[in-house]
Amino acid sequence: MSMKFSDVAISYMIHKAQADRAAALTSLTILLEHPAGIGDHSTDDLHKNLDEALASLADADDRIETINKYFTPNPPDNTRTARPDIGTI
Repeated sequence: MSMKFSDVAISYMIHKAQADRAAALTSLTILLEHPAGIGDHSTDDLHKNLDEALASLADADDRIETINKYFTPNPPDNTRTARPDIGTI
């Protein structure tokens, strides 16, 4: 079965954004819940890492929303990650 190039490209973009979102959430979880995992970093390093991870998360969510808005006729329900402890992200 042959897929159209546009379908393959859109699939790539959504999966890349979802992977980037997962990486950002992982980073934030480590920074927020396991501070011993960051080692001997200064407070400035921690703030910089938190800012970078949050920016990456926001960017990934924005890309997913944009792809679904402009390129997906029926966006899937799994574009958001639900965490019971902090709600829907």
